[in-house]
Amino acid sequence: MKQLELIATCPMGIEAVVARELKLLGYEDTRTENGRVRFTGDFIDICRCNYWLRTADRVVIKMGEFPATTFDELFEGVKAIPWADFIPEDGEFPVSGRSQKSQLSSVPASQGIVKKAVVDKLTQTYGTEWFQEDGALYSIDVSLYEDTALITLDTTGPSLHKRGYRKHATEAPLKETMAAALILLSRWGPHRPLYDPFCGSGTLLIEAAMIGWNIAPGLRRTFPSEGWSIIPDELWEQARDEAFDAVKDDIPLQITGSDIDPEAIEIAKACAKSAGLGNEIEFKVMPVSRIQPQGKFGCIVTNPPYGERLSESKEVEAMIRDLGKSSIYLPDWSVFVITPTRHFEQFFGRKATKRRKLYNGRIECQFLQYLGPLPPRPNKEESAAH
Repeated sequence: MKQLELIATCPMGIEAVVARELKLLGYEDTRTENGRVRFTGDFIDICRCNYWLRTADRVVIKMGEFPATTFDELFEGVKAIPWADFIPEDGEFPVSGRSQKSQLSSVPASQGIVKKAVVDKLTQTYGTEWFQEDGALYSIDVSLYEDTALITLDTTGPSLHKRGYRKHATEAPLKETMAAALILLSRWGPHRPLYDPFCGSGTLLIEAAMIGWNIAPGLRRTFPSEGWSIIPDELWEQARDEAFDAVKDDIPLQITGSDIDPEAIEIAKACAKSAGLGNEIEFKVMPVSRIQPQGKFGCIVTNPPYGERLSESKEVEAMIRDLGKSSIYLPDWSVFVITPTRHFEQFFGRKATKRRKLYNGRIECQFLQYLGPLPPRPNKEESAAH
């Protein structure tokens, strides 16, 4: 069959990270837009990307894109799409939607029009006006932006951040996809020590270990498109086998996390164990003022508490000051912090080398980077020995 136009959706600010992931997976024709990255692929690529993408929210198929300033234009544009090529007679096809800067501002009305157009098109193929919708799930989305309708079919289901290892979470958790993005944006690699002094439920460290061992993050879950008749089971098996074969669990990791909250540490240990990484990550109950990360040329990557989490902003200020003081004794380490705290650099005691605007959920944050020296490159003899 012809190539599909696929879209990896993501939070604003990490589109370049998703595009880089796609290129490392072999997709060279990426096109980055706000909140999404477009690329082309086949059914096997739907399987691979759902298993492998660490920082995207979901993988969707672009079914159509056209101007829509009236409900008639929306209806005719949707009806022109060959829906029966994807949705069988018993398929369940709910419609979600959103509208921004468009004349068609009523989302419920637009969803109703899209549903009616899809039913009309499927009626032409299947010869019935009533669809039981008790089969596999084919979620349709209509996105109206500046009077252009983008119609997509979701292959992922619940967002890709739902890896399956986090049964419980501490307050205000960092999504797994954002945690993976922070690790990929940092200079950390499996050959360097990693420390998180505000580890909470351990998400940053678990995502780092999965990156270090090249574990596909979607391997522990299922996707609605696994039930689609148009994607043969063999393709899912092929993509799954490739992912299992790619795991490098013989790489030694030095990953440690601490938190002042004993309950958070217990949750972190349970999450790491659930992810199959319970023996690879060390967790300690400890205030940030007492941390002593071991090793040289390491990385601290962390999401410190902020004012909305704690009743006293002075507590937050004290924690940041303690982190700054601790980092003084780590001259060859790099520090990477995501924070909405405006005066973080002042409290920390020095200006960041680099900063990048990101969104943690709906909260605008800065990703502050304090870059230390890179570890020396191994000489040829050492490389040959390994």
